[in-house]
Amino acid sequence: MKRNMGLPDRIIRILLATIAPILYMENLITGTFAMILLGFSGILLITSLFRFCPLYLPFGINTDKRIKNNNDGSTLL
Repeated sequence: MKRNMGLPDRIIRILLATIAPILYMENLITGTFAMILLGFSGILLITSLFRFCPLYLPFGINTDKRIKNNNDGSTLL
């Protein structure tokens, strides 16, 4: 897995991932909707921790600007 997520992307995902648990603990969301949001929050948190988003692969998105590709296929950090 190559890293394809930059720092701003990771920060936004972590902030979004904290919203649903807070709403759930305050009993502002319940039931199936809460479980779906908590699952989505978990996915956001996991992808931000691993710095890899599988949905970026088919579209060729890479927000990690520290990694640059050379013409020979190797990468520089």
